[in-house]
Amino acid sequence: MHFQYVPVVATFVIAALIPGLFLAVNLFLGPRRPSAVKSEAFECGNPPSGPAWGRFAVKFYLPAILFIVFDVEVVFLYPWAVLFRRLGLFGVVEMAIFVGVLALGLVYVWRKGALAWD
Repeated sequence: MHFQYVPVVATFVIAALIPGLFLAVNLFLGPRRPSAVKSEAFECGNPPSGPAWGRFAVKFYLPAILFIVFDVEVVFLYPWAVLFRRLGLFGVVEMAIFVGVLALGLVYVWRKGALAWD
């Protein structure tokens, strides 16, 4: 038997038991007093207006998606910074190419008007 996997299995078991325990405790001990006010949708302190399934224009999502894309790309700068001296000139050239491609992408979405908030 492979005992080297016991800690991994134990971690998965504990990771499954703790949320299950919390849900069970809430089910048995949590208050249950429904009311019309509690059942009403909460929208940042404003009374709800209109249907909940309204359509949003893509212009609201595009800046958020672009932020996530560029933010994730910036995470790749950290390992390069840690190994900067060891990588030498090759690492500098590779990172310059990487940052250049990111800059071209940013210029492209800027010119297309994806960052303009009307």
